[in-house]
Amino acid sequence: MKALMIGDIVGPAGIKAVAERLPSLARELGADIIIANGENAADGFGITKEEASALFAAGIDVLTGGNHIWEKKDAAELLDATERLLRPANYPQGAPGHGTVIVEKDGFSFLVMSLQGREWMTPIDCPFRAGRAAADEAARLGAALVVDFHAESAEEKEALALYLDGDVAAFAGTHTHVQTADERVLPKGTGYITDLGMTGPLDSVIGVKTEICVRRSLTQMPIKMESADGPSGIRGVLFEIDPVTRTCLSVRRIAEDL
Repeated sequence: MKALMIGDIVGPAGIKAVAERLPSLARELGADIIIANGENAADGFGITKEEASALFAAGIDVLTGGNHIWEKKDAAELLDATERLLRPANYPQGAPGHGTVIVEKDGFSFLVMSLQGREWMTPIDCPFRAGRAAADEAARLGAALVVDFHAESAEEKEALALYLDGDVAAFAGTHTHVQTADERVLPKGTGYITDLGMTGPLDSVIGVKTEICVRRSLTQMPIKMESADGPSGIRGVLFEIDPVTRTCLSVRRIAEDL
């Protein structure tokens, strides 16, 4: 089984890239399930029903979230109503939405999980304990666990992946919008990359208009961020998973400019 994970989709340019290229790319790669981080789809901050619908229509099976998933005013209602749109599972009890979903593909079960880090981010509940609970649930269900860990710290990402090594089929970091070159299969069989990268405008600063980011840096003023436009790229990873052992056989980094 092959799981294609796509890095943070940023703004209209990112959505356009997904709509134009993802269906054919998924066919070429033989992807059985497509998972993408969608928390920046609405002009760089949050996601609405319209963006979620467009991304699902392009073939994405599950949209994962992160710290920006709450940005839009109807976020709580959308998360409660949309099973395949996840917020991080380690938000405290009582938060809207859900952090995991089961997806069935050709008789094979994937348990997809969204998690958020705590280093240099909001100190929410422990992602290590939440990840362990999901690994136990996946084992009980006979499902392959796929994790999007939305975090700043490479140390935290590697530590969590190695803590869950062998119990997670595919573990991908998101949030930094910069694709890393450390894709590999960990010693006990978990496919890993520190960050999937960004699906969005190439002529930008992590998806934001360059001139705005330069002005923010020069003036230290809180100038409103706006997503850039223009030519885009798709960044992600293809994980090949053994359906019997539910561990990873290979990891292939994807980087396409449109």
